[in-house]
Amino acid sequence: MKLLMALLSGVLFGFGLALSGMTDVNNVIGFLDLFGDWNPTLAFVMIGGILVTLPFFQFGLGKIRAPLFADIFRLPTRTDIDGRLLTGAALFGIGWGLVGLCPGPAIASLAYLNVDIIYFCVAMMAGMFVTDFVDGLITEKS
Repeated sequence: MKLLMALLSGVLFGFGLALSGMTDVNNVIGFLDLFGDWNPTLAFVMIGGILVTLPFFQFGLGKIRAPLFADIFRLPTRTDIDGRLLTGAALFGIGWGLVGLCPGPAIASLAYLNVDIIYFCVAMMAGMFVTDFVDGLITEKS
């Protein structure tokens, strides 16, 4: 049941990304081009997402003890800001700005069978594996 719910959630998420234009690289780059030909449509997508999500987090999350299809909520527990967090956030933002895709929309865009998106996803996954490998080496030395 968990796998089915994960699949359905992923399909719904991907559909929402495609419907909102987040899988269109030109929309994303246009949104990030503040001093050029700025495209504000993704701002409306973000505002709409916040307006829908905020009430559930404010009023629902405190009353619900566990998700429907899991034992516990898997929420971050760390509150410190360290170099790894800042480096990861910077690399994520730079990559998003240069390419116009972040991981969610990139994976959803695989449905278009665009060879450039496929190359991007392969490179993204390779980067994730290299990061895990290097992180493992650093952790062993500590």
